[in-house]
Amino acid sequence: MAEREALQKQYAYHEMSNKVEVASRRGRLRGEPTGEVESLRGHLTDSKMGDRVVSSSAKDEQPVSKKRKVQKEKRKTSEKTPSISITSTKSILDVASIRGYQPTTPSSKAAYQELVTLIGSKEYLSNQDFGILRDAAQVVLDILFDEDLRDPDKQKQLSNVLLYGKSGTKNISGSRYAQMVQWSKAMSDYHMHNKKSNESDEDDMNTEMGVAVVFHSDESDEDNDSDEGEGLLAAIADSESSSSEDDDDEAEGMAEPARAVEDEDDRDEHVGESLGKRNGKKTKDEASSKSSIRSLSVHEIDSHYLQRQLGQALPDEEATKVASLANQVLDILGNVTADLRECENQLLVLLGFDVFPTIQLLLHNRLKLWACITRLRAPPEKRDEVQEVLQKTDEGKLIWKELTEPSNVQDWSRERMRGLTHALKKNNPDKKDDKVSSALDDVAAAGNAIGVKSNSDGDKDANMDVDPKSDSASQKPTELDLEGLAFRDGAHTMSNSTCNLPPKSWRAMKKGYEEVHVPAVVKKTSPGENLIPIKNLPDWTHAAFQGMEVLNPIQSKVCPTALETNENLLLCAPTGGGKTNVAMLTMLNILGRYRKPPNKDDDEDSNNDSDIGKFDKSKFKIVYIAPMKALVQEVVSNFQRRLADYGMVVRELSGDSSLTRQQIAETQLLVTTPEKWDIVTRQGEGRAYTQLVKLVILDEIHLLHDDRGPVLESIVARVIRQVETTAEPIRLVGLSATLPNYADVATFLRVNPKKGLFFFDHSYRPIPLQMQYVGITERNAFKRFQLQNEICYDRALGQRRNDHQMLIFVHSRAETGKTAKALRDMAVTNDDISKFCRDGSMSQEILREESASVKNADLKDVLPYGFAIHHAGMTREDRGLVEDLFADRHVAVLCTTATLAWGVNLPAHAVIIKGTQIYNPSKGEWTELSPLDVLQMLGRAGRPPYDTQGEGIVLTRHSELQYYLSLTNLQLPVESQLIKTLPNHLNAEIVLGTVQSIDEASDWISYTFLYVRMLQNPGLYGITNSDIDTDPTLKLRRRDLAHTAACMLEKSLLAQYDRKSGALRATALGRVASQYYISHTSMAVYSRHMRPNMSGIELLRLFCQSGEFSHITVREEEKLELSKLVGKVPIPVKESPSEPAAKVNILLQAYISRLKLDGFALVADMAFIQQSAARIMRALFEIALRRHWSGLAKLTLDFANMVSHRIWRSQTPLRQFSNVPQIVARKLERKSDIEWSRFADLTPSDLGELVGVPKMGIILHELVHKFPKLDVSAVLQPITRSMLRIELTLVSAFQFDIDSHGYSQLFHVLVEDVNGEAILYHQTFTIQNRNKDDEHVLFLTVPIIDPLPPAYFIRILSDRWLHSESTLPISFQHTILPAKFPPPTELLDLQPLPVAASLQESAFTQLFPFQEFNPIQTQSFHELYKTDRNVLVCAPSGSGKLALANLAVLRAIQTSPKGKYVYITPL
Repeated sequence: MAEREALQKQYAYHEMSNKVEVASRRGRLRGEPTGEVESLRGHLTDSKMGDRVVSSSAKDEQPVSKKRKVQKEKRKTSEKTPSISITSTKSILDVASIRGYQPTTPSSKAAYQELVTLIGSKEYLSNQDFGILRDAAQVVLDILFDEDLRDPDKQKQLSNVLLYGKSGTKNISGSRYAQMVQWSKAMSDYHMHNKKSNESDEDDMNTEMGVAVVFHSDESDEDNDSDEGEGLLAAIADSESSSSEDDDDEAEGMAEPARAVEDEDDRDEHVGESLGKRNGKKTKDEASSKSSIRSLSVHEIDSHYLQRQLGQALPDEEATKVASLANQVLDILGNVTADLRECENQLLVLLGFDVFPTIQLLLHNRLKLWACITRLRAPPEKRDEVQEVLQKTDEGKLIWKELTEPSNVQDWSRERMRGLTHALKKNNPDKKDDKVSSALDDVAAAGNAIGVKSNSDGDKDANMDVDPKSDSASQKPTELDLEGLAFRDGAHTMSNSTCNLPPKSWRAMKKGYEEVHVPAVVKKTSPGENLIPIKNLPDWTHAAFQGMEVLNPIQSKVCPTALETNENLLLCAPTGGGKTNVAMLTMLNILGRYRKPPNKDDDEDSNNDSDIGKFDKSKFKIVYIAPMKALVQEVVSNFQRRLADYGMVVRELSGDSSLTRQQIAETQLLVTTPEKWDIVTRQGEGRAYTQLVKLVILDEIHLLHDDRGPVLESIVARVIRQVETTAEPIRLVGLSATLPNYADVATFLRVNPKKGLFFFDHSYRPIPLQMQYVGITERNAFKRFQLQNEICYDRALGQRRNDHQMLIFVHSRAETGKTAKALRDMAVTNDDISKFCRDGSMSQEILREESASVKNADLKDVLPYGFAIHHAGMTREDRGLVEDLFADRHVAVLCTTATLAWGVNLPAHAVIIKGTQIYNPSKGEWTELSPLDVLQMLGRAGRPPYDTQGEGIVLTRHSELQYYLSLTNLQLPVESQLIKTLPNHLNAEIVLGTVQSIDEASDWISYTFLYVRMLQNPGLYGITNSDIDTDPTLKLRRRDLAHTAACMLEKSLLAQYDRKSGALRATALGRVASQYYISHTSMAVYSRHMRPNMSGIELLRLFCQSGEFSHITVREEEKLELSKLVGKVPIPVKESPSEPAAKVNILLQAYISRLKLDGFALVADMAFIQQSAARIMRALFEIALRRHWSGLAKLTLDFANMVSHRIWRSQTPLRQFSNVPQIVARKLERKSDIEWSRFADLTPSDLGELVGVPKMGIILHELVHKFPKLDVSAVLQPITRSMLRIELTLVSAFQFDIDSHGYSQLFHVLVEDVNGEAILYHQTFTIQNRNKDDEHVLFLTVPIIDPLPPAYFIRILSDRWLHSESTLPISFQHTILPAKFPPPTELLDLQPLPVAASLQESAFTQLFPFQEFNPIQTQSFHELYKTDRNVLVCAPSGSGKLALANLAVLRAIQTSPKGKYVYITPL
């Protein structure tokens, strides 16, 4: 109320009128004219007089009023929307992407980049989005350029801005300040761009987009008159009207460029005028050139049309360069505010005069190209913007009509044929040789295949027509735009337009932010609810529930189905509802099925269920799929303890811990992640133990909405199809948070809704949760960042007034310490530190004592004040101490990362999520938190024994309020993300053999969650109502999706696709992609660019082109650090550090070299790159093996091991052992004159003397002899003149150590040609611990090259160890080969045998459709039909070998009527 009165008083008339005549007493503002003589430096542009003069022919004079009207319209257009072009990347120096200062000169750009890099370093504001760093730099510059401040005041203000959450000194150093001043002086153009906005926070908030939420009003609450009630806004912003106004403004702004295009002169005339006019007349060549420009059909233009055209016009350019040019050309074509002449000049500058015909084609179809490509690339919800632009012009309306009319297959076919014919004729305009004619005939034949007739009497281009009787083309599947259909927001996709909040929800507008409060749901208490005591369960199950007396309401309702039936089950319950115990009940159900009956000799008085009994554990396996590695470890420790009495072996199977086949065979419960289990099940080798799986538990199945959701879809579809194929039941159990569309998930899991579907809303939460959503409306990123700390402190102080503990979740390790220190400093400044830790209390004494033993500096600094931090980078002792102190209520505020929410069950009364932006290296940008993380963090709010209500507070941007309101109020439907990765998962099924045709692929899609959601919400997935009416089961749509994915796989060479029969067959590249989880886009790049003699530089460049790194970008604050790293990495980088490929290359080498990085985003990017590096290098190694490239195979294997061990090949091999000190390793590397092979001959004293540390001699001697090495010998035996048999003997020549080598060591056996370039033979060989001392013999069959080479080389390579290599040359000097061509069997001139007389069995005679045997059959008849000797028949095709096989089978039937006969065929 007081604020409102003050606001009214401020703008009252008597207050404002007095200010009119009052003279301003302020000092002169910076930049205000003083009247003194000033320099014009910085005010003048580089242009010269006459630069803007344009030579053109005179045009018809227009009335002055009409000219002014046109100019006015153009001015309005340029003000409203400068361009409708879509740019793929934005630089911080782009005018459109930056508010405030924008450097224009090279010196100012360099200085500005240095300043931003310094602000983003660990010294100041690290781990922050670039928007925050940019706005912080603006604040710093404002202070440095403020002439009213003295240097000490500037330095103090800069310290307050930059030293956020820093311990120790409270002022920046003098050298740093001087450096900043020096940089500011280099920014001479600062005053030109220093136009600061004076809008207040209230104005910013009023212009912010409203949130589409609906509050349920409660009339009973209208009479409440609390003090806060007057400060609340009861009215709700009408978001629909505001958004519609924005849409109208946007439509108006986008319509103007379209009019500009329409108001230009005729396109053809303008092209001719600007490119070929001489003295006002067109030449004959120009006229013919104009007539040759073809108008494209919208059906010819797809999202990659420009890239294909430029690729043909610029054949020497690389694919990445062509793709970049295509994006730039699209931007130029889309900039309709520029006239056609300007567009033409830009294209000529960009592409050059050599591609002039292509430029003519692009200009002639300018609007059509922009509209079609932009519409295909834009997400479905933004395609209406293209329509709005096109509807403003006549040409645009025609284009839109052509785009949206029902597709006429014949018209489309005719356009495609004409385009292809035009291209063929264009290459030979003067004559038609035989090749062109045959090519045109092929075009006509292709047209006939899809129903297009060619008139042979006339011109083949002009007389192509459509056969109306042919409808075969309409039955063929169409290729869809999967990229356009995929959800670009991924897990952030919102399919709901509004969010309905429960009653008594309210909102409040504060300075800089808006609050939305949602009350806790009243907990349901059913008087007749029966809770199941543990003692009522079978006695043998009690060991799994030690410490429990009764099941909670959720578990009691689910128990009969989970424990006593085999029904598939879906449980949707709030976090903390006891879903883990439900999973335990389903495991006990499996144990009960394989529980052996009690021994008959047992005591008669003993109950059958009194003892746990014994279980046949070899008959079953259980798979528990958890979404996170941290949760996997927690589940393993939990179930190991609870299932120990049953003798069950529980093991982790994730990326960090791989299990051998023997270990998997010994394990009954495998706890894994979705990706790891997908890899296991998609390989045929895993079928041996996957067939024993009887139960699959999918924890947090709402992961389906995440970008990782397609992996879950693939796993479930594979399990269901396996059940249908083998008729062996596998139970599916889904555990999830509360979902709005739980029925769809149940359908996907094949759950019977009457028996296995259980849904519990928030009223079943053990502790009701009250929610607060804070949407920050501040537009300045740095001010928004500062405001988050203030709001966080305000909420924390409110909790401490009620003596509550709280968890504050932040999103980086460094941010935990910064936030805790910032809160501590604000508490000290405001004299509120006693609220967090009372003076003289026992807790204060305990915290002071414990802080002395703490190792983490940030924790030591804040712990005495009642604050603490927790993250995975701390030592185990520090983390355990913090957890104990918080559980004992000594710590009031705990700042932590999400690992505490997943790995440690440490609840608090209140949970604050400070910000929802987190850096996602897979996308190369700051994205919103995943729903999984948000729900897990909020699940830590409320302590069941102590609290009756918990509180959750989410701090986010105002534009994201609706998303988080929908997420936590059961109004965010789970959608499928499968379309984005459909080709990759289809390839896995093709390789596995479960999909062998398009029909089977279409059937496979029907088992996915995508199919369920397409039926429920077809419009969201690009399906029209007419499609649903004509195809209720979406069979055609599924077939189109499968066809599109198959075409993409075929283009990437991962699968063979026969479009006529629909057959699908895996290729060698497809098997590699499936095995190593490589995307089809990456495999296409590898297939095109891999060469047999690639160097390390070329291999790294190829690695950087992988599709997995397509989203990695170079940010401005990273350029300086990358430039420094370029000089530290050993392998030269050819690209500029500002290119994404160079960044990937540099970070990979920095990881191997163990270089320390400063930027948080760089560290995250490096971690993402190294996670994929070893896997990609292994895939490249497999490709090189399959292509028989020896040099590249050895190089890729070396790089894979270099990434794994983080050492270079030039370093000592002993670095691969963890117990070798760095100093010793460096000394060994300095002794480069001693070869590694000689180290085995040195004594311990020699090695100690070599490194200068005598005590290390014994250790080094042991490590040298533990290094994997094999002794190899071989015996040759030529089988034929072209085939050689090698008997290879292998003996291990190293000390096998389980700690260093594991239980087995894998080696690759290669046979190379004399040049060492081609691999003639490859085989893997494994030495295990139990047979390490045995002599191993391998038999190799190797082809002999003609002419006979002087030697071959046998090379034994370790799969995991660098420098572990044994080579054995095989000389052919004394080898005697068999005769070159052994004589064939002489074909005798025999009388043909009659079939009936020879067989003497009428039943046998009917098997042969001829009367007499041919000469080969006649000569072989006696040996096959009358004897039982082995026979080898070698004869040409068509000589009747199948009949000879039948004779052998008939002989077997006669001699062994009851026997079984095997016929083996290659296909």
